[in-house]
Amino acid sequence: MALPRPSIHSSTHSLIHRFAILVAGGSGTRMGADRPKQFLLLRGEPVLLHTLRRFAEPALGVREIVLVLPTDQFDTWQALCAQFSVDIPHRLVVGGATRWASVKAGLAALKEYPEGLVAVHDGVRPLVSRQVVERTYAAAATHAAAAAAVMPKDSVRLLSQHGSAAQNRSRLRLMQTPQTFEIDLLRRAYAMPELASFTDDATVVDDLCRVQLVDGDYRNLKITTPEDLVVAEALLAR
Repeated sequence: MALPRPSIHSSTHSLIHRFAILVAGGSGTRMGADRPKQFLLLRGEPVLLHTLRRFAEPALGVREIVLVLPTDQFDTWQALCAQFSVDIPHRLVVGGATRWASVKAGLAALKEYPEGLVAVHDGVRPLVSRQVVERTYAAAATHAAAAAAVMPKDSVRLLSQHGSAAQNRSRLRLMQTPQTFEIDLLRRAYAMPELASFTDDATVVDDLCRVQLVDGDYRNLKITTPEDLVVAEALLAR
């Protein structure tokens, strides 16, 4: 059973270094686009640039941003950075064959930092608010592991070989990112072998530490299908 982690006193929160790993390895298959979804334009700029800009907000105090991309997308991203005059400091890292491998590669890029908090975020969640990001950092400073989540809006049923059964949605949560951790905890979790049951970073950490859930935001959507891009455009227009 996962044991609770010792808390870090709130007076030291401002002294803890913050890092971010943005994982962007999508191919755009479900989007039906001619390019990876992280490079599609949203309000005239690449989706990934919107995400990068969110974590570069000075109020968050992120010391270093690591951007994990497939090696064959480096040239495209660098060309976009030149086209859109991107001057946000970030470190480019080659991703792996799976999201798990990509996060592990992002962690390796931060090996010189023995302590701190690292937020792992989907590169195609460009609408995440500073408040949600801040909540995960603050909760991770106290609980060692935290993740943004929202309650399902729709009724939920569990399928089985006997049919389906209604579930109490008030006890269920839809996981979002960022998911934020003490960096040493996340390193220990990713030192273990990859399992098919890993769907996000919280599931990787579950056996080592309880993950504290914090309020996410329904606007913090993941750009996966053409409809998501339309919704994101509308939300940004507001």
